[in-house]
Amino acid sequence: MKMIKHYFLLLVLAISVVSYAQDESDLAKTAQNPVGDLISLPLQNNTSFGLGSYDRTQNVLNIQPVYPIKAGKFNLITRTIFPIITQPDVASETGSTTGLGDINFTTFLSPGSPGKFIWGIGPTISIPTATSDIPGFGRWAFGPSVIALTISGPWVAGVLTSNIWSMGGESDKPDVNFFLLQYFINYNMEGGSYLVSAPIITNNWEVDDSLILPFGGGIGKILRLGKLPINANLQAYYNVVTPEGGPKWSTRIQVQFMFPK
Repeated sequence: MKMIKHYFLLLVLAISVVSYAQDESDLAKTAQNPVGDLISLPLQNNTSFGLGSYDRTQNVLNIQPVYPIKAGKFNLITRTIFPIITQPDVASETGSTTGLGDINFTTFLSPGSPGKFIWGIGPTISIPTATSDIPGFGRWAFGPSVIALTISGPWVAGVLTSNIWSMGGESDKPDVNFFLLQYFINYNMEGGSYLVSAPIITNNWEVDDSLILPFGGGIGKILRLGKLPINANLQAYYNVVTPEGGPKWSTRIQVQFMFPK
């Protein structure tokens, strides 16, 4: 009888471990869906190396709260990016400035009950909030943003793209015609661990030699702070194409606090 009891307890423990691992894997896939029905607070730190002739380092901390709003059969996914930028003086070996960059606000309209193919579409707005000596457009800029992805087995893959054009702001600033494309490929493993590649390709069509084309990837895992799930990952990218004096490579560290409904 005692042996049966032990076997039963071991069986319950095994089922609990499998269930917990499955929960973590599901959370990882949810976190990797930019238009998922999930309240979250990602803190994404991007460090770029090799700027200018003195190989200076730039750091951008993106604070980007995501909040979904139910709208009938659809979800409105709102994301606001507050960039805190440490910009080096690329003409010198020393000296840098830290401040707020241009705030970006995006809203996606996405089906509330999507199938295997998931999509979202909406406007994105760049607000000229960059402080003195911090990189920014200096202009209000507006345009469309589109996302498409699929979740199949352990894979989450898709693409997000946007283009914004200047529509106001300081008249002495150059026009803005800025393109962004991010493809993302995630392979999820048991226990909430995953491999990821999510480079961000950018180009300002108004500026010659401004294309940045990175290649790379990294690893991530769902962690717990008490009962609070956290999506953490570390990535590194080499810029296959970069402007003259632009960054040669970069790292990305993200900690995403997740608040499942």
